[in-house]
Amino acid sequence: MPTPVCSTIARAPAGIRGRLVTAVTTSLFPALPSPARATRLRSRLLGWYGENARDLPWRRTSDAYAILVSEAMLQQTQVATVVDYYHRFLKAFPDARSLADAKEEDVLALWSGLGYYRRARSLQSAARVMVTEHAGHFPMDPKAALDLPGVGRYTAGAVLSIAHGLPQALVDGNVERVFSRFFGLDGVSGSRELVAQCWELAELLVPQERAGDWNQALMELGALICTPRQAACAECPLKRSCQARKDGRVSELPRPKVRVAAKALDVEMLLIRRGSRILLEQRADGQALGGLWQLPTRVIGGGGSRLFDGEWPHGLGAVDGPDLGRLRHGIMRFTIRARLRLGTARGRKGSAFAWFEAEQLEALGLTAMARKALAGLKEWPPETD
Repeated sequence: MPTPVCSTIARAPAGIRGRLVTAVTTSLFPALPSPARATRLRSRLLGWYGENARDLPWRRTSDAYAILVSEAMLQQTQVATVVDYYHRFLKAFPDARSLADAKEEDVLALWSGLGYYRRARSLQSAARVMVTEHAGHFPMDPKAALDLPGVGRYTAGAVLSIAHGLPQALVDGNVERVFSRFFGLDGVSGSRELVAQCWELAELLVPQERAGDWNQALMELGALICTPRQAACAECPLKRSCQARKDGRVSELPRPKVRVAAKALDVEMLLIRRGSRILLEQRADGQALGGLWQLPTRVIGGGGSRLFDGEWPHGLGAVDGPDLGRLRHGIMRFTIRARLRLGTARGRKGSAFAWFEAEQLEALGLTAMARKALAGLKEWPPETD
């Protein structure tokens, strides 16, 4: 959605709109280049992008649904990790209708390992709205796009500009960093003030033509050149006009946010076998990672009851003996230190528990910690149940 300044400019009579843009932007952002110079800078960045852009699968399509899938996956996740997930997901759910009709457990299974599973649920919810209200298509109207579950200003701008070429702006962490340095914006990364300034700039600078390429070029510059640490300024196509480079402040901008130290959490996981099957527990829908399967797990130190219970359900327990393995895993604001032990299960265990064959695990929606624990086993232990 346009910011107040941009909305005011858009409503101005055509005859004075250009002067208004110049006056407002010069007062807000003294480093903003003149229209003619901005055109040259834009041309320079687009030229650099044409020669240096990574060959990524979602850049080979103009299908809005496929681009929406890629944007959902790329949030908080490295590009290299996403590529294989993207291919598998689109093979299973090639369009919004197939995703809308899928079982949630099948969607989560294909998402397993990417983390932040709310993204998968929101993506499926968005697909259902696309089917019921937009004939299976991503809406072309920005306001309607923002009504889709899980779609915010960034995602709407990305899909509309990349898939349809609409002059919609976007700001992500890479764009924020590029703008902060190029314009010398002295703000804290992710702060409301800095993000608002960056959105103002993004909306003022997005071109009427090649908006998708422009947006991707800004993000690519931040990902490859204007990186958080050790920026490759010598290779930057905008280096001559970069305010932070002139001021010797590239490494300082944007100012880092204060990090909250992760809380340590000690847990115990059970590996319980019955023949060729192992026992898994499905996390409740109201929990973090709800709907995913895990090895039976309990907290043994450090609190964290919102993630795991502190007691074994009736009939479950550990077998005396050495640990099968130990691992560390980060989730939310916790650093989990886990012990994997051989376990037993007696009596009724409730509907949250089920037995699975080993060959079923690959296609199952497992938590990343459970998958990591099982992958670390050198061999299957003996039966205990």
